[in-house]
Amino acid sequence: MPENKIIQLVVGFIHTNCWIYSYSENSEDRFNQCAIIDPGEDADEIISAVKENSLTPKYILLTHGHFDHIIALPKLLTAFNPKPQIAIHHLDSRFLGPGSYEIHRICIVDAMGGKEDKGIMASLPRTLPPEDVCIGEGSEIGPFTVIHTPGHTPGSVCFWDKRSGNLFTGDTLFKNGFGRTDIPGGDPKQIYLSLKRLFELDPNTKVFPGHGEATTIGREKR
Repeated sequence: MPENKIIQLVVGFIHTNCWIYSYSENSEDRFNQCAIIDPGEDADEIISAVKENSLTPKYILLTHGHFDHIIALPKLLTAFNPKPQIAIHHLDSRFLGPGSYEIHRICIVDAMGGKEDKGIMASLPRTLPPEDVCIGEGSEIGPFTVIHTPGHTPGSVCFWDKRSGNLFTGDTLFKNGFGRTDIPGGDPKQIYLSLKRLFELDPNTKVFPGHGEATTIGREKR
């Protein structure tokens, strides 16, 4: 039986994991469609990986809106026809579309301790596309069910393929850690509750985070 192909690309200067996840819309199809999760940078590398694996990207799924997870968006949209649909939680949709450059600038300055990093700002597109799909708790998109996990940002989500037991956690859960809560929109109480909820999943659930190595729910729950 065909299985999901999971391609990990470590992109950008913050070493963000961009995941390419193949899936089938029904049991008779080949696993030739894919979702691109968190295209942080290095658009050409992402495009090449999709094409080399003969995949058709239907969705670009964003676990949250921070700049290091979205920089490749404009170039990806011009590379594929039909264009993949961009999906993000409605509470993080401010990071896309008109006016989003200034929102990113404020967040970056805060994350850098009050300094504006010119290198980061130069890499950020002046114009970012708006979302096509606003997702929320329980939304179904592609092979995934959306789990809303606020704390790193208000609109942070995880993408859970129940059938395969694969969970893409963005910056909510890492191997040996979790995302920052000391930047605009972060909330330590919320991320604690989000992690508590994730730890209720099957311990064999495979975790594919926004940074670092893959892990499992059981390992991180210990």
